[in-house]
Amino acid sequence: MSAWYQGKIRYQIVDEKDKTVKVTEVYLVDAVSYTDAEARIYSAVAANVPEFHLSGLARRKFHEVFFVEDGAETWFKVKVNFMSFDEKTQKEKRTPFNMLINAQNPSEAYNLIAERLGTVEDYQITDINLTNILEVLPYDEVDEKLKNGNFKPLSELSAN
Repeated sequence: MSAWYQGKIRYQIVDEKDKTVKVTEVYLVDAVSYTDAEARIYSAVAANVPEFHLSGLARRKFHEVFFVEDGAETWFKVKVNFMSFDEKTQKEKRTPFNMLINAQNPSEAYNLIAERLGTVEDYQITDINLTNILEVLPYDEVDEKLKNGNFKPLSELSAN
């Protein structure tokens, strides 16, 4: 399971009426530690926003994050309960899982999650909530190694 961190950045902009407005944006980043998450958020935001500060960084527990290609920029948190039967107690057991998916609306989020769960039969989608996440930054091991100079893609190795 990936370690997801939610970071809030704050900065000021001047609107059309020459008023200074405070803006808060939320980013979700896949990282190995708080320090790594902070560094990844800074590198992602620094190119677009010259002066900002990280006002909060917290670990979020998502069992799965689904990226829908050509999907909406709106992110929904979906709670799914998987049901199993406990032979010992003779009772049904519910295990909650939090998932994140980008969709146009809650209805589409429901359909996309149901599509991804596929043939799993014993589950209930109990909650679908709109989040304030602006962007999700997954961890890409190849990009990280290229950035650090520790890795060469196969295309470069075969060219020599």
